[in-house]
Amino acid sequence: MPVDPGARHQHSQHQDGGGPVIPAGEVVERALKLSRADEAIVLVTDKYDASLRWAGNSMTTNGSAVSREWTAISVFRDGPNSARVGSIRSTSVDAADIEAVVRASEAAGRTAEPAKDAMPLLDPDGAPDADWAAEPGRTGIEVFAGLAGDLAQGFDGADRLYGFAHHQVHTTWLGTSTGVRRRFAQPTGSVEINGKRGAGSDLASAWVGVNTPDFTGVDVPAMLAELSRRLDWSKSRVDLPAGRYETLLPPSAVADLMIYMMWTMEGRGAQEGHNAFAKAGGTRIGERLTDIPLTLYSDPTAPGLEYRPFVAVDASSESLSVFDNGLATRRVDWVRDGVIDALVYPRATAAEFGASTAVPGENLLLTGGSAATLDEMIARTERGLLLTTLWYIREVDPATLLLTGLTRDGVYLVENGAVTAAVNNFRFNESPIDLLRRTTEAGATEPTLPREWKDWFTRTAMPPLRIPDFHMSSVSQAT
Repeated sequence: MPVDPGARHQHSQHQDGGGPVIPAGEVVERALKLSRADEAIVLVTDKYDASLRWAGNSMTTNGSAVSREWTAISVFRDGPNSARVGSIRSTSVDAADIEAVVRASEAAGRTAEPAKDAMPLLDPDGAPDADWAAEPGRTGIEVFAGLAGDLAQGFDGADRLYGFAHHQVHTTWLGTSTGVRRRFAQPTGSVEINGKRGAGSDLASAWVGVNTPDFTGVDVPAMLAELSRRLDWSKSRVDLPAGRYETLLPPSAVADLMIYMMWTMEGRGAQEGHNAFAKAGGTRIGERLTDIPLTLYSDPTAPGLEYRPFVAVDASSESLSVFDNGLATRRVDWVRDGVIDALVYPRATAAEFGASTAVPGENLLLTGGSAATLDEMIARTERGLLLTTLWYIREVDPATLLLTGLTRDGVYLVENGAVTAAVNNFRFNESPIDLLRRTTEAGATEPTLPREWKDWFTRTAMPPLRIPDFHMSSVSQAT
C-alpha cells in the first residue's frame, strides 16, 4: 500500500515575508555578533519529522513537518566561577527577529540569580566542524516506502494490525563566543506494531517494536511472524494470582527499567543522600551488584546507536550544564563488570565533589551475558512467566529506586521449556538495582525498542534477563 505524498504535509521553508530561511549556521554567527553579554552561546536545531499510522489493517495518516528551534544564551560574569545566565528560546525563522531574541536573553541574564553551576565556557578543542555550513539532514514520508509495502502484505491476514512509525532527523548547530563551533545531524526512528485477534473476553493482543536510524533493514515480515506466534500462544488462557514468579524479561522490558535507572544516577543527588546511589559518607560507586559480568554503558560511537558527540543544552539541570556546551561526550560505564562505576556529574558538580565529569548518554547498552537467545532461555525454564512489555512505570521510593508499573500486550506461562498459555496482566513492584543483583541469567544483547520511554529514548541494546522472584504485586485488568 503506497504512502500518499500529499497527505498532511507541513513545512517552514520560507520566512513570513517570502524570503528563504537563512542557514542555521548563519543564525548562530549573527546572534553571537549581536551579543552585548560577557559571553554568549547560541543553539539552533533544524527538525525534519515524518510519521505513518495504520489501524485495523488500513493506513490512516501520514505526514511530515519541518521546523526550527533556537536559543540565545547570555552570560554575565561576576567572576571566573560566578555568573548569571539568561536563556530565551525561539521558533522564528525570520532574520529580523534575531536581535530581539538576543536582547531578551540579555535582559533575562541581568536579572537572574547567580548560577550554581557557573564555570568558564569551554575553548574549542579543534577547528570548527567541517560540515558547519552544510544543509540540515532531512527526512520525509518517502522513508516509509518499503515499510508500507511490507505492511500491505500483513493487512491481507486475519489478524488486525495497528501501529506507528516515526522518523526524525534533527540537526544541531552550537556556537559560543569562545570560538566553539559544533554541528551534528541526529537520525532517530522507530516502528511498533500491535496485533489483535478475537474479541471480547477472547481478545488477544501482542506487540513488537524496533529502533532504526534510517529504516533500512527493518524486517517487517519477521515482526509479523513474531506477532502471529505470540497470538497463537494466547489460544489457551490461565489466570494466576499475584506473587513472586521466575520471570523472563525480554530486551524491551529490560531497556525500560535500565533507562529509568540511568536517569536517576545523578552524582549530586547521591552525594547529598537524595537518590538510591547514596550511602553513608559518600556514594555507591564501587559496590558490586552482581557476579555476572554485566556492563551498562553509554557510547556515542556505538554502531547503529550513535548520538551527538557533544553537549548541547539550553538550560541547566542536575545532570547537564549550559556552561558545558560543546563538551565532548564519551563512553561512560555506569556499571562495569557488575560493579557500579560512574554517576552523572556536570563539570561544576564534579569539581565540587572531586569526581570525574560524566554526562548522561543518549543511548544505553547492557552487555556481559551469554550468547543465549530468549527462545533458548525459554527452553531451559521449568515453570515461569515470559513478559512482553512494561508500561505506566512510576517511581514509588527514590531511596531504593522502587518502581511500579503494569505488564502489557502479553504475559505467558512457560512450562517444561515451552510457552503453554497466556496469563492475566499484573502490576509489578521492583527496583532495577535489585533486579541486577538478583539476575541469575543474562542472554545475548540485541538492539531493542523500549515500550514505555520510546518517545524520549529509542537507542538501546539489551539482553533478556532471568529473574527468579519477580514481584507481581497485584492482578491487573489491563489488556
